Amino acid sequence: MMIIVMQPQATRKEVDAVIKKLAEAGLKYHLSQGESRTIIGVIGDKKSIAKLPVDVFPGVEKSVAVTESYKLVSREFRPEDTVVDVQGAKIGGRHLAVMAGPCAVESLEQLLEAAVIVKRAGAQFLRGGAFKPRTSPYDFQGLEEKGLEMLAAAREKTGLKVITEVVDSASVGLVSQYADVLQIGTRNMQNFNLLKTVGRTDKPVLLKRGLAATISEWLNAAEYIMSEGNYNVILCERGIRTFETYTRNTLDLGAVAAVKTLSHLPVIVDPSHGTGRWKMVRPMARAAVAAGADGLIIEVHPNPAEALCDGNQSLTPENFSLLMNEIGAIAAVTGKSLQ
Repeated sequence: MMIIVMQPQATRKEVDAVIKKLAEAGLKYHLSQGESRTIIGVIGDKKSIAKLPVDVFPGVEKSVAVTESYKLVSREFRPEDTVVDVQGAKIGGRHLAVMAGPCAVESLEQLLEAAVIVKRAGAQFLRGGAFKPRTSPYDFQGLEEKGLEMLAAAREKTGLKVITEVVDSASVGLVSQYADVLQIGTRNMQNFNLLKTVGRTDKPVLLKRGLAATISEWLNAAEYIMSEGNYNVILCERGIRTFETYTRNTLDLGAVAAVKTLSHLPVIVDPSHGTGRWKMVRPMARAAVAAGADGLIIEVHPNPAEALCDGNQSLTPENFSLLMNEIGAIAAVTGKSLQ
């Protein structure tokens, strides 16, 4: 891949002329229009790219070869931070987004109660699983479409945006009818057919890091989505599997700082799955915001002791309210704010 950097004063006519030349050469392109300049990412046969005298085109400042395997995800393609706008709720830049709710949709009553709780505390998104891929086939697997209908009802009542997991390509269309953000879970991070399918939708996608995925593998998974035309990708660090057994996973907050250097995409943190222990969720959430995360996804349940899924890592309404006050203060220090 090559990146063509246009001059700050380049006109639309000059940009269109470059794009026309790329199309005539049979090359694909992706346009990134930042605050100060336009960048064109070129994908295709290396020989065809090499033959183009790109630097002599009017309005072109320079061309740069991208050496990383992930191209569109990289800072080289887009120097500015991407801000994903979900119908007014923003993720990235100076915005700190909070997604909260139960691990699984259990009943309409439970979901509505949770939605009111997280809305009142200041969250912008309601999380809840309608499809639940579980390690054991005997565990609760979710209410499926009934759960999606309940999520839509909660959105109607509270105004919260809905994020929920999509587990396979066949269900993308169904989930997209109800969700505002599609979540790709850790077990599906390298389900490439699913990544391509969500990449062809117009829905923002939250991509969780795989259980044992390197940062490069994670970013390449995001590249699969973006290469299909969907640039609204949010990365989620949710802990990786290590030798440690005290916590459910090892929350890698160093990955937040690393990804911020390597990519323009927003990155949020899931301290609930990252620790598996509710007593650790608040301190790790505070640390995540201090590390520069663009948001949090937190499991909150009206009564964690009765939760059908992940009660041990779910916050009570009282603890979630305390957390929101704490991260609001930390966010202000990092230059971000709760919406």
